[in-house]
Amino acid sequence: MSQLREQLNTPVDSDILAAVRALAEREGRQVHALVDEALADLLEKRQRAQCPRDHVMAAYRSSHEKYSSLYKKLAE
Repeated sequence: MSQLREQLNTPVDSDILAAVRALAEREGRQVHALVDEALADLLEKRQRAQCPRDHVMAAYRSSHEKYSSLYKKLAE
């Protein structure tokens, strides 16, 4: 499956661009690969921030045994 790539023409701070280029060179990678990775990481972190944490949901689910009647009354 081919991926559609969009060209972005956005000014980038020259210090940031120099740091990204240096990092890419040290790692033997292309600049666009680092940018893709960084954006994917940012999107994943933002998505996780919007979803409840697993331990919070586990605590909520386990509370149903003890508080199910209260939850029903609140729902009414």
